[in-house]
Amino acid sequence: MSIDRLLTTVLQLFQDVHDDARTEHIYGSTAALLTNLSNPLNLSLLTSQLLTAPAIWGRRDGMRTCYRIISIYNTAAIHVRRNELEKAKNKGQQRAGGGGGGGGGGGGGGLSSDAWTTAVLKGADDHSGRWQHLLVFSGVLMGMENGNRHSLSRGMRATVERAVVTAANLALQIPEPEPAAPPGPVALALNYAFPLLSESSRAGLDCDALVPLATRAMLGEHGLQDGLLLATIDQDVRQSDEKFMWAETSPSYLHLQQLEQRPLLSGLGPLSRLLAHAVQHARDSRVVLQLQDDLVAFTARFLEHWQANKLSELESSEEHLFLTPETLQTTWPALWQFLKKTMYAIVAVLHAIVARSLLDRHLRHPTTAPAVATKTLHTLRNLYFISSRNGSDAFQVYVFTYLTSLDTLARYGPACAAFLLSLKKPPIPSPAAMMMIPTHPLHRTLDLFYLNTAEHLPLNLPPADCDTLIIQPATTYLTVTTPPSILSPRMVQLIEAAHAAVLACLSCPHNAPLAIALAPLYAETLFASFPAHISPRQFRLAFRTVVQVVSPPFPVSASQPELAETLLEMVRFRVGAAGTGRGVLLSPVAVEVEEGGSVGGEEAASEQSTLVLTLIDALPFLRLGIFEEWMTLVAAAIHEVEDPALREGVKRRFWELLVSGEMDVERAAIGVAWWGTMGGREAVLFGARGVAAAAAPPPPAPPAEETYMMSGALGGAESKL
Repeated sequence: MSIDRLLTTVLQLFQDVHDDARTEHIYGSTAALLTNLSNPLNLSLLTSQLLTAPAIWGRRDGMRTCYRIISIYNTAAIHVRRNELEKAKNKGQQRAGGGGGGGGGGGGGGLSSDAWTTAVLKGADDHSGRWQHLLVFSGVLMGMENGNRHSLSRGMRATVERAVVTAANLALQIPEPEPAAPPGPVALALNYAFPLLSESSRAGLDCDALVPLATRAMLGEHGLQDGLLLATIDQDVRQSDEKFMWAETSPSYLHLQQLEQRPLLSGLGPLSRLLAHAVQHARDSRVVLQLQDDLVAFTARFLEHWQANKLSELESSEEHLFLTPETLQTTWPALWQFLKKTMYAIVAVLHAIVARSLLDRHLRHPTTAPAVATKTLHTLRNLYFISSRNGSDAFQVYVFTYLTSLDTLARYGPACAAFLLSLKKPPIPSPAAMMMIPTHPLHRTLDLFYLNTAEHLPLNLPPADCDTLIIQPATTYLTVTTPPSILSPRMVQLIEAAHAAVLACLSCPHNAPLAIALAPLYAETLFASFPAHISPRQFRLAFRTVVQVVSPPFPVSASQPELAETLLEMVRFRVGAAGTGRGVLLSPVAVEVEEGGSVGGEEAASEQSTLVLTLIDALPFLRLGIFEEWMTLVAAAIHEVEDPALREGVKRRFWELLVSGEMDVERAAIGVAWWGTMGGREAVLFGARGVAAAAAPPPPAPPAEETYMMSGALGGAESKL
């Protein structure tokens, strides 16, 4: 069939709705025509008719149709450029061969890339919508310029970029009462075209209108569908042999696979970058605040749907015990891949909001800044069941977003209290029940976010709020009695987070009344938890912080000057009775100890050596009146460590303390004098035996007459002769 007859046939087929097979044939024929038509007027006509064809737009295929339009123009543009290059190559070969012969001029219609693009652009006329034009322009730009092809001249590329931006803005700015442009197609087209736009072209986008449209596209029916997938999974989860089974043939898993194949979800990363760009360049800060409200609402529903799911009852460390092999190998990884993709996209948008809040005078205003930070943290909390899994919250964008929001919120005491109060569990009538650890793993995960966040906020909270909102919730996890052998990794994280939150409160100078009452009790809690429930690193850090808090210049030392020394005595008293073997003290997380290696990233240590190291760590904070005395006591304690290898490590730590600059000038001077002239060196290196040897008087010199001399020397009497 000739090209002209094919064009006539396709134009006739455009006028009616057909079945799937005939529609696919229409798409294929249209792509062939776009590649092979040589008359620019026919190209413009074909494009104009395609954008209004009932055969294409009357099928209600939605986003699939939009994707196919972009695809056929992308493919046609690639072939047009390829044909142009082949034609130029054949002409060059003919000239090199003397100009003779009838070599083929390459396939296609013979139009140059610029001429073909001009003809296609003219086909986007007033008979079709601006959002449909955007689909065509994006496909042309991709086919000509993607992959470093550089098919168009500089002027024509600029023309296509302007056409993309103009069509997008006109689609975004449709006035009432005309129906608004569908968000999915506009977002899809911009998703593909945006990476190819120059900075000057991007600056022309109407970002105020793009923010709400891209938000609806990401979260709505063509994107994440308001998180309804999580609500449907629970209906398909079955129990088999006391294990959960989520089959590959279940409707919810098939729906998940269909979602992953949708163009907006498969391009969720680029879509989040497009939305982030719109957030950064929107002129009206109100659209940014509305976007943040939408994200909070979406993630709250997401968390609610997950909580209602039976699979949320599993700890990550228990999955291999309570999931069937099929679920564990197929459906479960696919679900978490979807969840992580969702989390990454939302955090990328939050990152743009937080970055803008640092510069935008409206968003950084004292009346708005704490609200922006609070909403960001609420959103991150709602996603924490995803981000806390396998360290997924460690990437730079997440860390910046989280810590910057905390830094902003921490400046406003009332906002901090309101935020923590909004996250705190509702009051329970029974005081005993309030001290119970939640049984649901998801609730424990949310408690971990609460404690990790509360650790950063006590500086501007009054003592009463620190006690109610931080110390009391943390105390629940300070008194865990679960044997360490069955302690889950999540519980280990919760215990350490609880200690960190309490220490943060004690370290605030305005919490001196709390510190006076809490320090002795907290010290007892440390001893009760060690070594079963906290690691050597955590114990040393916690005890050193407590000693620092009750020592000068903190206010506690003025009213309780002996408290620091009392705490050190409690440690020294336990050194002799502590466990002495290398394997006694391990992190609660199950780890393998290599010969001569480290334990969970820490140096090998016993309970006994850790207590002595704790004494050494506390020395720089003691008041001057007792500093020298405690250096001697600590030196003696070093030699109570029974394991020789561990004892040498403790000695190295003592020497490191003296030379590393941890102490101030006064204590360093005392330490040098103690080490050099007061027996400190001997006490550390050799113990009591070395001190006694250093303190003993030197042996008397032998009498003069017994002085040894060289053979043949003259004695004193002879020398006078």
